[in-house]
Amino acid sequence: MKQSGKINETQRLAASDATVADAYLAEMRMFAAGVCLITARRNGEPGGMIATAVTSVSAEPPTLLVCVNRNASMFGIIQETGHFCVNVLTKEAVALVGTFSSAARREERFQSGEWMTAANGSPVCAEALVSFECRLEKMVDWHTHAIFLGEVTSVSHPRANAAPLLYMDRRFHHLNELTTTG
Repeated sequence: MKQSGKINETQRLAASDATVADAYLAEMRMFAAGVCLITARRNGEPGGMIATAVTSVSAEPPTLLVCVNRNASMFGIIQETGHFCVNVLTKEAVALVGTFSSAARREERFQSGEWMTAANGSPVCAEALVSFECRLEKMVDWHTHAIFLGEVTSVSHPRANAAPLLYMDRRFHHLNELTTTG
């Protein structure tokens, strides 16, 4: 491993420094992430929210995690129903992001776009690259958020050949072409 020097004191922030939280937020903006629409249905009413804090946990059993703010309406919906669907959005679905990111536009959700219903009752976005139906296996409280661990019970590919929607540095992006290395 080639070393290029040590981090100097102006580059390092102490863990006790109040600016660490601000620096963390600013630098996490540089982390490109897929944009997902998390959905579930409670008492016949669909709910949904946009999330980028979604990741694979394991293949055996197939498990995803989703981080949800405890103040978000989806927190109670997932907790009560015990299921959810992770819809990985395509670049064509960017219009849904504004609707599902605003509590003021809650009544507009599910009024546009095409929707199907998963076996677990969750809405599946027809504009999704892929959708993962999940059964809630565990919830971990972590300060302002809950980490929901869901075992994947079904996978569908509504738009398998579309380009994914990405979020980085407060803007949406998409991949024009995938390249392979190696």
